Amino acid sequence: MYTRIQAILTTVTLASFQVTVHLLCMEYSRTQVAIAAGAGGLLLLIFLGYLLYLNGHDPVMSRSEDRDPLSGVPASISLNPLRDRSSEHVAAKYLRTMRDGNCQSQLADMEKDYRKKYAGFICDSERQHPLISWTIVEWEDQPPLRVLQYRGKRYSDSTRENTYEELLSVTLQKRDAGWVVTKYNAMY
Repeated sequence: MYTRIQAILTTVTLASFQVTVHLLCMEYSRTQVAIAAGAGGLLLLIFLGYLLYLNGHDPVMSRSEDRDPLSGVPASISLNPLRDRSSEHVAAKYLRTMRDGNCQSQLADMEKDYRKKYAGFICDSERQHPLISWTIVEWEDQPPLRVLQYRGKRYSDSTRENTYEELLSVTLQKRDAGWVVTKYNAMY
C-alpha cells in the first residue's frame, strides 16, 4: 500500500512539475506583460497608500458601539498596527513587575505622599489576588497623560485554583525621558 501511495504522489508531483515547466516556457505578448506589470504596480500603490493612511491615523482606529453598562468600556477596540507602542511597553513592564510581587518598589512614590494607605491596600490586594494576564480594552489620550485600561485575569484566592476578570488602568505621563507611570488603579 505504501508503494502505491508513493507511486501516486510521484505521478502527481511529476505532472505538476511538467505544468510548471510548460508555463515557464510559454511565450507572453508585450500586452500580457504590460497588463501584469500594471496590475502589480497598482497593487503596490494601493498597499503604500494604505500604509500612509495608517501612519497618519490615531492609535485607536475604531471602538464598538456596544459598551459595558457598568464601566462604559467598549466591547472591542481596533488599534492601529503602526501606533507608537512605547507607552504600552512601559505599562506592560510595570504590570509584569506588579505581577512578580514587586509592588512595594513600584508604588514607592505613592508611599511618600498622602496615598500611603492606598499603596498599602494595593500591595496587600495584589498579594492576595495575583495578576495572571491582561489585555488592553481602552486607550484614552489626554495630553500629556495617557490612560490605558486593561481587562486583567487574577487568581481569586491563595490556592490559585479559581480566577476572575476585572478592569485595571495604568495612567502614564509623557516626559522628556519618555513615558512614566503615574497611577495604577485596580478593583479587587
